[in-house]
Amino acid sequence: MPGEAWTSKRLLAWTTQAFEQHGIDSPRISAEMLLAHVLGVARLKLYMDPDRPASDLERAAYRDLVERALADEPVDYLVGQAPFFSMMFKVSPAVLVPRPSTETVVEHVLQHARRTPGFAAPSVADVCTGSGAIAVALARQFKRDKTPATVVATDLYGDALAVARENAERHGVADRIDYRQGDLLAPLAGERFSYLVSNPPYIPDSEWGAVAPNVKDHEPTHALRGGPDGLDLVRPLIAGALDHLRDPGQVVIEIASVQKDAAIALAKDAGLRNAAVLVDHEHLPRVLVADTP
Repeated sequence: MPGEAWTSKRLLAWTTQAFEQHGIDSPRISAEMLLAHVLGVARLKLYMDPDRPASDLERAAYRDLVERALADEPVDYLVGQAPFFSMMFKVSPAVLVPRPSTETVVEHVLQHARRTPGFAAPSVADVCTGSGAIAVALARQFKRDKTPATVVATDLYGDALAVARENAERHGVADRIDYRQGDLLAPLAGERFSYLVSNPPYIPDSEWGAVAPNVKDHEPTHALRGGPDGLDLVRPLIAGALDHLRDPGQVVIEIASVQKDAAIALAKDAGLRNAAVLVDHEHLPRVLVADTP
């Protein structure tokens, strides 16, 4: 209405509707993230003071971010952080935005290490670490559990490793993670680990056209595309796993759901046993696990 103040409640309602119409994922949460970022408060604070009027400068800054989000720029990049495993991680166009499906990797390793003989003091190699989400989440939880664990995180790209190091500092585990730059398994030469984990690029060429614009046009392509069948990086990771696993040891790799059968076949061909694919939070087959012989 004319003269009505643009309060937090009104801004969120208007933006949520605009995001819904544009098809943005989680429109209400996205609106909350942007407004909380502009106001410099936690999202909960927006509901503790819903009638707070925004200043002209705040409205201008918020309007700019909303316009960029409506132009398909990822909200997580706009606010510079994204949630993963109940933590907030710094993100930038140098790294993928962490997804809930990847939490399956972390959950599995933690539960497996707690209940499986031979994994009481695990060592973990996280290949294609990106933002460091997997490595940091594991190192932090192992630290909380007072588990003597070591973590090595590798990535081909130095700008990604810079983000990963910042996330390790943010969550107090910088002293528990050894970051190394290099191609896939090359930085691990001569070493063996309890777990070889990875969230590599795995989108097949045939599915690239269907990828949402906010992902395809903004997140790093080299961290998404996996070649004709999506297995260009998954294949060498599985093939070389036994050279870098202790006995007992386990490989844990995120894949596309359409790659389930192919990934299991690759694991068997590589001499791994008990190959299976775990379902993620959407009950889709997304994480290959396989044991040493």
